[in-house]
Amino acid sequence: MSTFTDQTGKEITLKSPPERIISLVPSQTEFLYDLGLEDEVIGITKFCTNPEVWFRTKKRIGGTKDLKINTIKSLGPDLIIANKEENLKQQVQALESFCPVWTSDVSNTEDAFDMMLSLGEILCRKERAQEIVSHIRFSFQKLSGNGIHSNPQFGFLRPARSKFKTAYLIWKDPYMTAGGDTFINDMMELCGFQNLYARHKRYPITTPQELREAGCNLLLLSSEPFPFKAKQADELQHQLPFTKIILVNGEMFSWYGSRMQYAPLYFRNLLQDIAHNPLEAAAI
Repeated sequence: MSTFTDQTGKEITLKSPPERIISLVPSQTEFLYDLGLEDEVIGITKFCTNPEVWFRTKKRIGGTKDLKINTIKSLGPDLIIANKEENLKQQVQALESFCPVWTSDVSNTEDAFDMMLSLGEILCRKERAQEIVSHIRFSFQKLSGNGIHSNPQFGFLRPARSKFKTAYLIWKDPYMTAGGDTFINDMMELCGFQNLYARHKRYPITTPQELREAGCNLLLLSSEPFPFKAKQADELQHQLPFTKIILVNGEMFSWYGSRMQYAPLYFRNLLQDIAHNPLEAAAI
């Protein structure tokens, strides 16, 4: 019997290594796949589209905020993996009545690394988790905009801050952006972007007029949770004629698991596009 503390400070006790796992978060589901837990993971959400083979074959237990509690219970899990932001507190509490629930709480890259290393230990995949984290750290060390500065807090070098005053939209009607206490903000910093909303918490509402008055030079439109397309980019471009607007892959900015392995190359290409086309709207 072993006791573990999750990222919310809650302790869970496991009688033995988990053999029937349910994941409630897409980015963490992908990480479990990369840990090699093919047989152990028995249920995922309808938004856990990666890996595709799991999306096609694993039992779907509802959405991240619309879980099918009875379905989950019927599967007889011995561990459920949740996230403080993605999953609703009352639903997590309902799950805790019949199964241990390990909950992550990720606001920056170090939290993401801690999540991966902690799950690696719990799931008897410690070495594989360490390999993934080490690879991510090494990949980010090579990401260097126009220069780099060292920040020991993050364990790797960060790009020098760019001149672009940036906002990152995650939603429309109303427009919502990423504040300073989010994982997205931390990934923006890794690109060197100056987040206009870094002093705000969570996901503040904004407007094109507010963005214009704040001198927004660069506007990133995410592919999720709202799927911004060229149509929305064109609409905003008419209202923000002096702002560079780019459609970006939201998974690269918001997935805090093993997907981080692919973010540095994506960010490098994004920064090169901005450097080569500073005044043109573009889609990445």
